[in-house]
Order: sequence, then C-alpha cells, then structure tokens
Amino acid sequence: MISTEYSGRCVLRLILVAAASAMVLILAIAVDTAFAQSNRSGFADGVVAADGSLRVPEGFRERYLMLGAWAVAGDADTDGKLGLHVVYAPGDAVTAYRKTGRFPDGTVLVKELFNGKTEDLTTGQATSAADVAGYFVMVKDGEGRFSGNPLWGDGWGWSFFAAGETKMTQTKDYVTDCLGCHEPARATDLVYDYAYPVLRK
Repeated sequence: MISTEYSGRCVLRLILVAAASAMVLILAIAVDTAFAQSNRSGFADGVVAADGSLRVPEGFRERYLMLGAWAVAGDADTDGKLGLHVVYAPGDAVTAYRKTGRFPDGTVLVKELFNGKTEDLTTGQATSAADVAGYFVMVKDGEGRFSGNPLWGDGWGWSFFAAGETKMTQTKDYVTDCLGCHEPARATDLVYDYAYPVLRK
C-alpha cells in the first residue's frame, strides 16, 4: 500500500513539473507575440520585436536573394578553419539598392556562416559549405527607432546568433561586438557592397 506521504511527494513533483512547463510555454508565447506585434507594423519582415531584439528570419534561403559569398581563412567563428559566409537580402531591397545605391528602411541582411569542407576533386582542391556555424543579422533603421538599445546604432540593428539558435542573440553591444569589422565600409553604409554582384546595375 502506498503511503500518504509518498503520494503527497509525487503530487508535489507533478505540480512543480507542470508549473515549470507552463512557465516555459508562457515565455515562448510572449517572445512570439512580441515579434508578431512588430510584424504587424510592417517593419523588417517580422525580424524585430517591440523591444528591439532581433531574430533570424524564417525561410530566408527560399524567400531572399543571395547577394554573394565570402571565403574566410582563419575565421574566429569557425575555430580558425576556412569558413564560408553567404549573404542574403530581400528582392525588393536589392531592386531599391540598384536604383538608389542605398538599402531602404527595414532592409534585412542575413549572413549565414558555414564551416568549410576542403577536399581534392578532379578540378583541384575545392572548399564547399559544410555545417552551419552561425548567423549574423543586420536590419536597416533609417529612423532611429531604438535609441539607447545597444543592439542598434549607426543606422542598423545588429545581432549574431550561434548555430541552431535563431532567437537569442549572443551580441551584447554592437559597438564592441560588430562595428569594428564593418568600419572600413562606412562609406558604403557599413556594407561591403562591392562583393555582391547582384547589387550592380
């Protein structure tokens, strides 16, 4: 026969597990709701939440155009191994850029980072994209919507995401975490546009 004390402990455990599960569900709903509210504003393809946090846009490989790619030797994000960075943007942003030479407000840029796989093929030594190493997202903000938010400044929102993570950024402050790499491209709005053939007229 099961004692009353043992039954009580089992019930308590079940209550605690249920409460923890409910909290996780509530948090997930709150995050999705924040992004949904931002999406209703029509700004940045639902990538930006009301508090200014960013996420990796869903289905960007299918919905966006590939601007171009970089082969990066000794990349910090790939533990010193050859990496490949593939950059995407929405088609309408590309069209606007070709007309004006600037990305319009709300443009989302996604840089998908891959670990490189190098091998000897019949054509010689070649490197292809292997597993994903992370994502870097930029959002054009021509209105200064998130003044004081450390993820925003210099006309852009900035966030890096580890592989397998699309909502929680590792970026704490764009000035210390992101801007240094983009500063040499300040004359072209902090984007190395020369590397992207589809932006050329």
